[in-house]
Amino acid sequence: MKVVLASGNAGKVKEFMQMLSGVGMDVHPQSEFNVSDADETGLTFVENAILKARHAAEITGLPSFADDSGIEVDALNGQPGIYSARYAGIGAGAAACNEKLLEALKGVPEAERTARFRCCIVMMRHAADPSPIIAEGSLEGRIVEQPTGAEGFGYDPLFFVPSHNMTAAEMDPAEKNKISHRGIALKALLEQLQ
Repeated sequence: MKVVLASGNAGKVKEFMQMLSGVGMDVHPQSEFNVSDADETGLTFVENAILKARHAAEITGLPSFADDSGIEVDALNGQPGIYSARYAGIGAGAAACNEKLLEALKGVPEAERTARFRCCIVMMRHAADPSPIIAEGSLEGRIVEQPTGAEGFGYDPLFFVPSHNMTAAEMDPAEKNKISHRGIALKALLEQLQ
């Protein structure tokens, strides 16, 4: 089955391609079809994932899937949440978002720096699909006081994974894909597709 991955995020595209190798899907990033990024005007991860998947399906005429994901920090009432990628402003980049998050948590004790990565993946068989397949995943952890590690992308250098005693950016990518919010959601999606 030929499907479009509705994402312009190079880190996500790389992770998805690694996780989907060998599952029998012919996955192509939206950039191969000159699909622009959809406007993320939804108020939830589910809404934004639907908007992105529908946009790619409309333009390509192919089934598409998209994820919307982010980091929720308990001490910040779940923020940055759906605004994770643009937490420091549109186009500001990961380093600026990480810096803003560390500043927002300045003085917050380690025990209160709990957070989770959350992911919602939506699969649309076509642009007018009335019942898209929806799968979700999350990974619990906490925010460290300074970035550590060179793997991954986004908030990975700040996200400590207690089960592995390291940040997501210190983990081997294959191991991270097994336990990550995106890996869990993708596994749930593939189970529904079967």
